Amino acid sequence: MNENRLTPSRKSAARWRALPAVAAVTIAAWTGAAASAAPVAHSARSCSVPKYPGLGYFTSLSVTNTDCATGRKLVVAYYHCRTRSGRAGSCHSTVLGFTCHERRQSIPTEIDARVTCRRHNQTVIHTYQQDT
Repeated sequence: MNENRLTPSRKSAARWRALPAVAAVTIAAWTGAAASAAPVAHSARSCSVPKYPGLGYFTSLSVTNTDCATGRKLVVAYYHCRTRSGRAGSCHSTVLGFTCHERRQSIPTEIDARVTCRRHNQTVIHTYQQDT
């Protein structure tokens, strides 16, 4: 009798022994698919800065849980909000749904600032230098 052949009862037993492994692979596939469908937290990443609309320039741009295009759009919109009240003005309203806080260091001819804007779990941080 050939030892490589399994009798019908041994085939059934082999199938039953393989069942937990098949179940484990199936469960892993389901949980992996469910986990990948969940939102994933993104770490902060640097983005290229847009062209500064006035006299000065954006020096850095970093976004968390959003994309660089949103960050670039936000920093330009913040600039327009800020300069509505004059060249050295400040923005006191939400910008594209973000709440922004600015820290400045100024001298008579220049403003250097860091702006942090947040909306839910999204954060956009940019710095700029503006000639006054």
